[in-house]
Amino acid sequence: MRESTIEAYLRDRVKELGGKAYKFVSPGNDGVPDRLVCLPGGRVVFVELKAPGKKPTKLQERQHEILTGLGLDVRVIDCKANIDWLIAEWKGR
Repeated sequence: MRESTIEAYLRDRVKELGGKAYKFVSPGNDGVPDRLVCLPGGRVVFVELKAPGKKPTKLQERQHEILTGLGLDVRVIDCKANIDWLIAEWKGR
């Protein structure tokens, strides 16, 4: 399965919740997560999407450390099942 397929699935599932999954690009800041997910109630999550079994690069890991150091939620997702689990977590809050 391609990363783009997983990304489209995330976008569609977030939309079903009434949220937005913005494509996140930050010029001059390579390695930032792929999507900035904004959910009803003010919940914001950065999501790094990967093809199944792939891991973030060292640069991506560094960006994730910076964001989590600021108290932000960063998730790495590599399959549709993990998106379903994440959606269930979000619905439970």
